[in-house]
Amino acid sequence: MKKSIAISPNIETLFGTRDENLRVLEDGLNVNIDLRSDSLQIEGTPGDVSRAEQVFADYDHLHRSGHVFTNGDLNSMLRVLVADPKATLRGLAEAGKVRSFGRRTVQPKSLNQRRYLDAIENYDMVFGVGPAGTGKTYLAVAMAISALLSKRVNRIILARPAVEAGERLGFLPGTLQEKIDPYLRPLYDALYDMLEPEKVDRYLEKNVIEIAPIAFMRGRTLNDSFVILDEAQNTTSEQMKMFVTRLGFNSKAVITGDVTQIDLPSARRSGLLEAVDVLKQVEGLNFVYFDEGDVVRHHLVQRIIRAYDEHKVRLAEGQMSLLDAKPAANGKSQQAARPLDLHRDITPLPTMETEG
Repeated sequence: MKKSIAISPNIETLFGTRDENLRVLEDGLNVNIDLRSDSLQIEGTPGDVSRAEQVFADYDHLHRSGHVFTNGDLNSMLRVLVADPKATLRGLAEAGKVRSFGRRTVQPKSLNQRRYLDAIENYDMVFGVGPAGTGKTYLAVAMAISALLSKRVNRIILARPAVEAGERLGFLPGTLQEKIDPYLRPLYDALYDMLEPEKVDRYLEKNVIEIAPIAFMRGRTLNDSFVILDEAQNTTSEQMKMFVTRLGFNSKAVITGDVTQIDLPSARRSGLLEAVDVLKQVEGLNFVYFDEGDVVRHHLVQRIIRAYDEHKVRLAEGQMSLLDAKPAANGKSQQAARPLDLHRDITPLPTMETEG
């Protein structure tokens, strides 16, 4: 099926740098888009052509209503749109308007990120599990700020286990707060990225936003709060149970972690791994899993994560092949070690004839 649609003013903005957005639509919707002097020709199956046509109609509506796409948001929305048959460009853009993220406009850049934001809105406890760079912590902080600014909660509490990533830092100088601040720096970075520095400092001073190690959570009941536990893979079983039972009335909790980057001593099992097993059937909470396709950092990060995953698979296959080879080797050794049978294993010497 072929269909021509008229080119509306400023439609070229939709095409993206070097037509990258058109390529996203062509690859994701299985259509061919041909730019003519006064029209666009779309070729594909009727359903795919209809979806592509809807994208152009939605863009025209959003542009006329004054919507401005920034920071690659349009490309991100198109990637979500082609991955989710139910999504529309207009719906994604208007959903972003509803949430207030301070001075930042935050749009999900993948289907799993969209599911993550929807889960945080609809569930009181959400686990976000996946590799580095997938936006788990950043999006959780954004949703916490949105809830605070819209007065749905009274405070934000950000917690993190104070565990070194392989090094032994020893005794750090300064007060208790100065000792633990290096472990919590990524949470500060996300806050300062979304709010004006003066507002962040004021919130921290008044304890409207509290950042602390998970050890400080014991014995507390957190009401009217948005609570985030970051780097949850480095919690022990006891710490995780303690944290998930802190939730009070009118509160939300988001637990994020990457199970491939556990820095606990080898004898300790990660509290996040245990929680995934224990709580997966509990009603009222939700698990969202990310993969390398959700990485929103430098494009090299996706390739690096994929290389490590492939290396892990190769190691596992090598170990399995060694285990399979052991029974055969054991059989040979048992055969070699059986008792000596004089009648079967020793060849008799030839008899010597003597001259009489």
